[in-house]
Amino acid sequence: MAEASLPREGSDSRNGKIHTINSFAMGRLHGKNAIVTGAAGGIGLETCILFAKEGANVLMADISDAALERASAKLKQLVPSAHKVEVQVCDVSKEADVKALVEHVDSWGGVDIIFNNAGIMHADDADAIDTPEKIWDLTQAINVKGVWFGCKHAVLSLRKFKKTKGSIINTASVVALVGSATPQLAYTASKGAVLALTRELAIVHAREGLRFNALCPAPLNTPLLQDWLGDDQPKRQRREIHFPSGRFGEAIEQAQAVLFLASDESSFINGQDFVVDGGMTKAYVTPEGPPLGGPQNNASLSVQVDAIRGTGI
Repeated sequence: MAEASLPREGSDSRNGKIHTINSFAMGRLHGKNAIVTGAAGGIGLETCILFAKEGANVLMADISDAALERASAKLKQLVPSAHKVEVQVCDVSKEADVKALVEHVDSWGGVDIIFNNAGIMHADDADAIDTPEKIWDLTQAINVKGVWFGCKHAVLSLRKFKKTKGSIINTASVVALVGSATPQLAYTASKGAVLALTRELAIVHAREGLRFNALCPAPLNTPLLQDWLGDDQPKRQRREIHFPSGRFGEAIEQAQAVLFLASDESSFINGQDFVVDGGMTKAYVTPEGPPLGGPQNNASLSVQVDAIRGTGI
């Protein structure tokens, strides 16, 4: 068959229309309303892209209006079939902000999914001796109270709209599970609190059909981390050696886990410390040899990612 007569991948050969999961209403989150905090970059943005690609209406929240607008524009570029994508500035340490955020989706029919992802890891966070009290208080206010407020108002929304299914995912960290000789004590303590809070809420609300799970990411290949490591090979090697694959994780790998926890496919997963760390916390002696490659984050792409590919339809 001549190349010119082949249908374009992901398109209708008769009219050039791009088919998507959304155009067929086949998404894993089709019709669900999702809120993501810390949505302007990293895990938050990758999660928003996947949520929109899989049919959810997405409310993106972050502390920076400018960063949110850039992130929203990127999502709409990558997922032009997205049903509904809106943004709202939110300081998660303020309950009034979180309450307003959740109530924003009342007109959509109430929240179904919330990903309490916003958090900080302050440069002045150190050990028990050197961590300033104001840094401790700031970290707990954002990383713990912010998650509590998100959970609280999600539960109120789910009850208000008489929903019998809901998924709440809270970002914790592997540092809540293992110790580190390069301490960031306020951050570590805050993430331990997120694990305990998540487990408690999972049990309290289980008979309501509300699921609470904590995502525990390993260190990721983010610009912040890479800029901090720079060309200091010993500092880099000290961390990379703990990964069996020899590499840091990527934000998209965390977002795929969040998508699973948000979907009904994880209906029997509740109260879990959902560890996505490439095997880091299970390793004693790691393999030798060159590191493996990782996947590319969607946010680094410029092409539409919601097209159905390889089907010829």
